[in-house]
Amino acid sequence: MLGVAKAGVIPGVVVASIMQCEFSSMTVTRRDDGAEPVLVSGPPSTIRGRRILVVDETCDTGSTMRLALNEVRALKPAEVRTAVSFKTGEYTPDYHAFETESFIILPWDREIIQGGELIVRPDYAARMESRL
Repeated sequence: MLGVAKAGVIPGVVVASIMQCEFSSMTVTRRDDGAEPVLVSGPPSTIRGRRILVVDETCDTGSTMRLALNEVRALKPAEVRTAVSFKTGEYTPDYHAFETESFIILPWDREIIQGGELIVRPDYAARMESRL
């Protein structure tokens, strides 16, 4: 099981625990909203020759998943599949739990600390207000 950090780590660990298999992670980030994803830390070399499930929380355009898959495939696993909790756009992973066009706000990602206080993420606040 290979979780794409940050959001894919939580579902990846849960699935790995249920399946009683090993868990590792790799880190992909976006420097700015709308920017292409960037690899921060790749998958471990121990995936070579093994069956790998790449897990992330959401998948929209697939740019993060494609980057993750390129890095994983470069290490020559025996097989690689993809899974997400929420499919929100055009990219279709091998497995997904829910499909929606709605913007997903994860409970652990909703708030940040700013100026020593816990506040709703500014980039999420407008989306949340528009739904009220």
